[in-house]
Amino acid sequence: MSSEPSAPAPAGPRLRRVAVLVLEGAKPLDVGIPAQVFTTRASMPYEVRMCGSSPGLVTGGDGLSYHVAHGLDALGWADLVFVPGYRFPDRESPPADVVAALVAARSRGARLAAISTGAFALAATGLLDGRRATTHWHYARALAERHPRVRVDENVLFVDEGGVLTSAGAASGIDLCLHILRGDLGVAASNHAARRLVAAPYRSGGQAQYVPRSVPEPLGERFAATREWALRRLGEHLTLQVLARHAAVSPRTLSRRFVEDTGYTPMQWVMRARVDVARELLERSERGVEQIAADVGLGTGANLRLHFQRILGTTPSEYRRTFARGE
Repeated sequence: MSSEPSAPAPAGPRLRRVAVLVLEGAKPLDVGIPAQVFTTRASMPYEVRMCGSSPGLVTGGDGLSYHVAHGLDALGWADLVFVPGYRFPDRESPPADVVAALVAARSRGARLAAISTGAFALAATGLLDGRRATTHWHYARALAERHPRVRVDENVLFVDEGGVLTSAGAASGIDLCLHILRGDLGVAASNHAARRLVAAPYRSGGQAQYVPRSVPEPLGERFAATREWALRRLGEHLTLQVLARHAAVSPRTLSRRFVEDTGYTPMQWVMRARVDVARELLERSERGVEQIAADVGLGTGANLRLHFQRILGTTPSEYRRTFARGE
């Protein structure tokens, strides 16, 4: 009988490598989402490493700190790098070594994925220039102003631009992770992860439905009285001429100055105000869609559904299921 040693068992497929880059002020839910979704287990062929600018303690947001085992070298190891959101992203840029490490990771083929305000760190690399991106709705305007070459879309849950991906608020990080899983492992694996997380495999709509109001804060006080007057009469027949008559200016003057104040034409603003009132009625009342449409001046349920989908990216029924208050 031969005494030769047996050949070693063939190695299994290499685990996909995921690095979670924890920056100063990192938000705990944002940090935990990719670590939870891509956790190393038999059903998930991923290895996850938590890293920072250097190994050790990282001061996070919300009174928490993180002890990370790895520094920026993990970005050179990873196939996929997550940048969780962090506090006050609009006040200063991430450290130069972090920006350089992200650029280097992307240049060798790693995908970069930002959760919420982590988009500011990706934008600082220049890798989002000329591309669509999103972030938490509260910071969307700041991202657009700080990085004007980025095409900020504040009405979506996430954006996949191939090698760089961004998501809206923290919960949208789950949507982004499940989207990545679908691409990597298929629908069955993504659905299995969603069940484990007790999360929806797909969510309808975008983050526009989570913004407190569709009507923006006015930038000036011109026509404030007319706006207030219109808000009390949304169920009536409001036209540009009617609004201009109340404001005691010509329709042309009202249109020009109204856009300067609000970013919308008068009739666009009225439409968004009507949708906002419809949102409140869907949340707080049991009125049907047809009645709500009539109450807010949109005429029919079909018209309400049309504008609801266009402005909020969802339907009145889906919105009511999500936000209606229980007794």
